[in-house]
Amino acid sequence: MKQIIHQLEQSLFDPATRHSALELNKLIADEFSEVGSNGRVYTKKYVLEHLPYEAQRNFVIDDFKVMELSQDVMLATYIMTADSIQSLRSSIWKRYGDDWQMVFHQGTKCAG
Repeated sequence: MKQIIHQLEQSLFDPATRHSALELNKLIADEFSEVGSNGRVYTKKYVLEHLPYEAQRNFVIDDFKVMELSQDVMLATYIMTADSIQSLRSSIWKRYGDDWQMVFHQGTKCAG
């Protein structure tokens, strides 16, 4: 299960996925909510309208871990380095039938 969640999480940082509202729509649940490192809260609608137009960035995922919260809910945590800025990340993934979708995400900048 960890490998599936890791692949899904990593796919959200792939430019082909990030720049495709169709692909993002498959991976993000309708009730999705994100607390950004700037303290703002984002919805699925916002992500679908803005992320495809975001400039391409270089992302590196380290220390990826998955905790099973229930049979159909997983918590992913990791350190993200984007353009030399590190942040702590957490995502909650929920299984809908045979598919997994992200329902929550948070990014918190690391001190320093």
